[in-house]
Amino acid sequence: MGDGVTPGLRIDRGIPSELARVPEAAAAVEGQGYDGCWTGEINHDPFLPLLLAAEHTTRLEIGTSIAVAFARNPMTVANIGWDLQAYSRGRFILGLGTQVQPHIEKRFSMPWGHPVRQMREFVTALHEIWSCWHEGTPLRFEGDFYTHKIMTPMFTPEPHPHGVPRIFIAAVGEAMTRMCGEIADGLLAHAFTTKRYLDEVTTPALLDGLTRNVRSRRDFQVSCPVLVVTGETAEDIEAAAVATRKQLAFYGSTPAYRAVLELHGWGDLHTELHRLSRHGEWDAMGTLIDDDVLAAFAVVAPLATVAQRLRDRCDGVIDRVLPAFPAAVADDAVATVLRELRDLTAAERSHP
Repeated sequence: MGDGVTPGLRIDRGIPSELARVPEAAAAVEGQGYDGCWTGEINHDPFLPLLLAAEHTTRLEIGTSIAVAFARNPMTVANIGWDLQAYSRGRFILGLGTQVQPHIEKRFSMPWGHPVRQMREFVTALHEIWSCWHEGTPLRFEGDFYTHKIMTPMFTPEPHPHGVPRIFIAAVGEAMTRMCGEIADGLLAHAFTTKRYLDEVTTPALLDGLTRNVRSRRDFQVSCPVLVVTGETAEDIEAAAVATRKQLAFYGSTPAYRAVLELHGWGDLHTELHRLSRHGEWDAMGTLIDDDVLAAFAVVAPLATVAQRLRDRCDGVIDRVLPAFPAAVADDAVATVLRELRDLTAAERSHP
């Protein structure tokens, strides 16, 4: 899986979704030399900020990580994707995720059934709609979850020369990962992912999916956030570790991510974290994340060695990295680390 990965590392960053903050933030991210920026669907719409990001940048790739697919339908997403791709002049990446059943049913009031099959159909429908608009093919899509069979000239958007957006799919389990390799352009890994899980679970399933559709790994990107525990002093690093332990404990209490812990022989940890979470004992949960668990999920290092440690974490598996630094680390220190990481990447691109 290393073919084409090392020379192609991209360094991305999340941007705020609060609209008033987007223009300055996006311009700053581009000025700092990042390759891309992402928005998530948390407490704001994930698409609107990207319009502003596209307006205030010229080079930066923009994407959703993630937009909740099952809260929408393929036609509405096709429209948004088409317009953002046109306005950004080909810089938009549509990142989709399923979310989990309680949120789909109780927050979005939408049905939940077979997420892998439904996501496959969602993406296939998107391509059918875009093919209709881009190539003029008749729209005749009829599946188990979605039907799109009407498209008149009045409802067909204006053509543009920038092609259709790339689609990335959020995946943790093997079935979703395999499907992602078959039909998507990239995979959005979760922050609660270890390098061992990427090597032993994600990679084989992804390569299987790519092989099924006779596709090359070189044409596919894996994007992954990486938690970073660092600081100017040992005390700063310990404070960052405490916060990261709590974050990992929250993720580890979620049944959807149990498999990651089980791979390392930590299945009982999930059981206890889940029990404590049901009683709201968040601080106690953090104390269960020992140094071995912390090091498996996060880069733990002094500022001077963070860049190389991030590069090592990405090597052979991650194409796009989103380093998540502690809030207490100064902007200039982050900029130094990222400059070092860019220099490492540039050297590898020059000498693949």
